[in-house]
Amino acid sequence: MNEAISLCKKQNEGHRPQRLREMAYQPQEIFFRSSAPVTIDEDKCIAEKGCTVCVEVCPMDLLAINPATQKAYMAFDECWYCMPCEKDCPTGAVKVDIPYLLR
Repeated sequence: MNEAISLCKKQNEGHRPQRLREMAYQPQEIFFRSSAPVTIDEDKCIAEKGCTVCVEVCPMDLLAINPATQKAYMAFDECWYCMPCEKDCPTGAVKVDIPYLLR
């Protein structure tokens, strides 16, 4: 029994739960989706200079910094449209697209 538990733990080490893996996006996937709730203008984003305001103010932890490009991106599609990421961005790089029925 203990061997089965340790084998199961070993197989799951370093893996996110299935639901989180399904929700996670690569930065380019969000960029090419037209219905992404939060988009980041990479030309305006200054995350490579140390700015992480949008990541820090998001209460849902949906935004992250892409290690390859050093730019912010939407990692998970669970946005509540609360807007602090857009309002607090010092360069205006973050855009939250609120669906028509929620306006």
